[in-house]
Amino acid sequence: MKKKLLSRAAAGALAGLAISYAITILLSLGWGGGSYLPCRPELAALAGSESRAVALQALFALLVGAGFGACSLIWQIDRWSLARQTGVYFFLISLVMLPAAYGMYWMEHSLAGFAQYFGLFALFFLLFWGAGVLAGRRSVHKLNDALAAAQRRPPEG
Repeated sequence: MKKKLLSRAAAGALAGLAISYAITILLSLGWGGGSYLPCRPELAALAGSESRAVALQALFALLVGAGFGACSLIWQIDRWSLARQTGVYFFLISLVMLPAAYGMYWMEHSLAGFAQYFGLFALFFLLFWGAGVLAGRRSVHKLNDALAAAQRRPPEG
């Protein structure tokens, strides 16, 4: 289990860094006016330079990705209900994501900013969770259809 946890965390860390970088590119294309926006200006001011801020942001992206990767093992606890898996997973990734988002200035530092970020976070969670549940149900339906078809076939030989 420990090996699986470390493996998931490592893969998640790399994915987190890649996603973070992709987000900076997309935000720059949308709001950069031709400039690359690697981080929030507030973070650069706090870190003392843009390069330090980007390094700090990369570290947080690695940590967030590792947290998401490690937490993904929750979905493999078969003795838990889907509701329990979902609740525990959401709680744990919230503990990973929200402090990072606050520290990296990915959200406005106010109650309204926190509420808005959390609302968007929860909405995206629900969208991705719902898509995963639908995909899982589709896979189960296909497997059941294949099993039913195999049972209807006459034995060979």
